[in-house]
Amino acid sequence: MNQSRLDLISRAEFSDLSLGEKNAYLQDLADRFAEQNDRERVTLDKGALSRLRRYYSRRVWADLKLSQAPDNQINRALNQLGEAIRHDAVRTDVTAALMQETRTRTVLRTAPDDDAQLMFFVPAIYDAPIKDDVHLMDIAPFSLSKRIRTGIIQYELKDSLITIEGGAESGLATVFDYDIFLNMVSALAEEVRRYRVEEGRGLRPSLPAKTYRPSVAHILKFCRRSSGGRQYDEIESALARLSKTTIKVTNLSGGKRRQVDSRPLIGEYRVVSKTATGKVDEIEVTIPDWVYFSVVRNDKALPLLTLHEDYFLISSGLGRYIYRIARKAAGKGEARYKVKEVHKRSGSPQEYRFFLRDLKEIVTRTRAFPMPDYELALEEGKEGAILSMKYRAEASTRSAERIAP
Repeated sequence: MNQSRLDLISRAEFSDLSLGEKNAYLQDLADRFAEQNDRERVTLDKGALSRLRRYYSRRVWADLKLSQAPDNQINRALNQLGEAIRHDAVRTDVTAALMQETRTRTVLRTAPDDDAQLMFFVPAIYDAPIKDDVHLMDIAPFSLSKRIRTGIIQYELKDSLITIEGGAESGLATVFDYDIFLNMVSALAEEVRRYRVEEGRGLRPSLPAKTYRPSVAHILKFCRRSSGGRQYDEIESALARLSKTTIKVTNLSGGKRRQVDSRPLIGEYRVVSKTATGKVDEIEVTIPDWVYFSVVRNDKALPLLTLHEDYFLISSGLGRYIYRIARKAAGKGEARYKVKEVHKRSGSPQEYRFFLRDLKEIVTRTRAFPMPDYELALEEGKEGAILSMKYRAEASTRSAERIAP
C-alpha cells in the first residue's frame, strides 16, 4: 500500500498551541496516519509526544534567518521557500516517527494490558435482537468508518426498505459506537436469564428495568478497550450518535409498501456522575422498546446470537461487518455471498472496486492473522467475486451451503 502524505499544520500554527493542544493534535495526527496507512492505532506516550514536538520546533538551515532582512519581494520569496523546505523536513521526520511508533495492522488489535483480569459482572457478548423478519446482522446499521459520517444509509432488500439516519450534527453511529449497544443488549439478556431462573424456582422476581446504568469503566472492560482518558471522552460522543441514529424499516408486500417501523439504537441517555477530573464516570441509558420487548417478552430462547469474545479486537470496521454476516449467514457451517451483495449490504460509500480492494486485503491478512471463528476466501464466480465464509469447527456440524442472491 502506498504511504499517504501527511497533512500538517504550519510550524507557526503549531507553536501557538498550548502544550495540551499540541499533544492532542499529535495524537489526532497519529490516529489519522494509522487509518490512512493501514497501521495499528496507538496511544502516544510522553516520550513519543516529546519527540514529535521537537520535530516541529527544531531549526534547520531552511530557516535562513531572514527576520532582520529588508521586507522586499526577494526576501519574502526566500522566506516562503525556506518555510516550504522546513515543512517538508517536518513531514519527513513526523512520518518516520509515526512509522516507528505504529505497526502494520493485523486483523485483531492487541488486547489492553488488564484484559486478563477477571470481571465477574461482565455478561456474555450478544448481538442485536431480531424482530419479526428483519435481520439486522444481514446489514450494517451503522457507519463502518471511525470518521463522522452524515446523511443516510439505505438498503433496498427483497421484502423491506431499511433506512439508517443519524443526527444532523452528531452524524451516524459507527460500528465502534455500536459496542455500547451490544453491551446494553448483553446486560439485558443476562438480567432476563436471572429473572427466568428465579421464576423457575417459584419466586416472584421483578422484570428487568428499562434503564441500563453502567459505569464507563464497565463499558470499556466489556468492549476490551484500554481505560485511558481519551476513551472516557469518546463515550459521551458515541452515546450522542447512538441516540440520534434511527433504523426505519418499511416492509414490502407485492411491490407495495406497508407498515413503517422506526427504531432508535438507544433511547435517552444522561451522565449520572463524573470523576474528580471531570471525566464521565457513570451513565444511564433508556433501552428502546423494540430491544426491550423482543428480549424480555420472548417465551422461548432469546432471539440473540452469541459473538466470539475477540469480536471487539477486530481492528477495522469492514472486518467487524464481515464477521457479523459470517456469524449470521454461515453459523456453524458455510455461506457464500456475492461481493457485490456484500458491498450493497455494508452501506459503504466506496466505489465497488475500492471496496473489493479493501476486502481482498482483509482476506489476505486473515491467512496470517485469522478472523475469529471463520476462514475467509475470495472466489471467482460467473457474475464476479464471491466471498466464502466457513466455520472452523464445521466438520461435525456441516450444514447445507447457502448462497445469497
